[in-house]
Amino acid sequence: MADSFSKKENFKKKIQKQKEKAIRREDRKTNNNKGKGLDDMLTYVDSYGRLTTTPPEERMEINPEDIQLGAAPIPVEELRKSGIVTFFSEKGYGFITEDNSKENVFFHSNNCIHQVKKGNKVSFEKERSPKGFSAINIELVK
Repeated sequence: MADSFSKKENFKKKIQKQKEKAIRREDRKTNNNKGKGLDDMLTYVDSYGRLTTTPPEERMEINPEDIQLGAAPIPVEELRKSGIVTFFSEKGYGFITEDNSKENVFFHSNNCIHQVKKGNKVSFEKERSPKGFSAINIELVK
């Protein structure tokens, strides 16, 4: 009895899978890691926490006291902004328009060092609040 077309195709697929499996087996045999020395398998961690193959005694060490964590300090002069009070409510809040960016910044009279009113030139510091930026440490500029 003759085999059907689908049986012949399945047999061809089976033979092809066996060949691919044999090729993968040979590849694993030639590229295996067995027999390598311990030095070839070791990985080190450098002072920055990165993985490296260079042993620690061959690297230039960094003194831990020289490492500073966090951002570089910003001079106080750069934190201070200047602007004009464009709106001030009787309830004690208002808005300052920054000189350089023309952005409106909210403020409350509790954050004012001096009494302010609409049209006053002021200097202030910006602070992020839940609803955006707000001005704090507000001083009149003479």
